[in-house]
Amino acid sequence: MPTRTVTVGSASGLHARPAAIFVAAAAAQPVPVTIRTSGRSPVPARSMLSVLSLAAKHGTEVILEADGPAADAALDALAALIVRDLDAEEGQQGDG
Repeated sequence: MPTRTVTVGSASGLHARPAAIFVAAAAAQPVPVTIRTSGRSPVPARSMLSVLSLAAKHGTEVILEADGPAADAALDALAALIVRDLDAEEGQQGDG
């Protein structure tokens, strides 16, 4: 099963807007994806409550896992999203 280990880049971690953006992107993937932190069981990446329950702060390593023919592409897309500071990007979009 393909996995990706990435560090949360958003200043507030995977909370509020960054979590909502991540969950929406996970829901759009053609394969189910799970996310977990060290020492925790995997949770569905498509579930806002499950993602919030991880309490992943800025700098926390998370592990993404998926299975299926499009797993690698799904994990690459979601990993690229997690490492970005989605808080800062959200603020920039509202300025224009």
